[in-house]
Amino acid sequence: MFTGLVEDRGRVSAAEGAGGLRLTVATRLAAELEPGDSVAVNGVCLTAATVAGGAFTADVMAETARRSSLAALVDGDEVNLELPLRAGDRLGGHIVQGHVDGVGEVEWTEAEGAARVVRLITYPELLRYVVEKGSIAVDGVSLTVASVDDEGFTVSLIPETLARTTLGAAEAGRAVNLEVDMLAKHVEKLLPRKEVAR
Repeated sequence: MFTGLVEDRGRVSAAEGAGGLRLTVATRLAAELEPGDSVAVNGVCLTAATVAGGAFTADVMAETARRSSLAALVDGDEVNLELPLRAGDRLGGHIVQGHVDGVGEVEWTEAEGAARVVRLITYPELLRYVVEKGSIAVDGVSLTVASVDDEGFTVSLIPETLARTTLGAAEAGRAVNLEVDMLAKHVEKLLPRKEVAR
């Protein structure tokens, strides 16, 4: 369980493997990790396989590679990192599972005072869970949806988010991991299905 409040920007020092992927990420957070611990990498919950020399390695299974943007990472890329929420910690963002629902794409960015508005596009099956003023995690960052339409949505990034996360360097065409509010998916599952007229 995470909150979407990024704790560090790590740097990929190795990305290797076929079918799946093994990532090595250098970060100051490695000092707080042990093998078997969870860590969110660009919003994807991974398990640290080894920890040494100020870095950790984690395996990305094929399903995770298909559903997220992690397979596109290369040596030198920066990633957003967050350690799991501890019992008793403040919940400053929103409840994030680290189970990415899919990938979106930055369509454009625009300065708005000290903030930056980012427009993201994604597919309808995911957009149905995105609501104005609702929560969404973008590359593991807890954000509020500013507006939404049939093709995408916008978020507004405050200076703190621009400085502390990789979203500060987001440009048009960049792929990002998206995790929608899990409550929306649970509510949909519990609602009776409408019969389709034939």
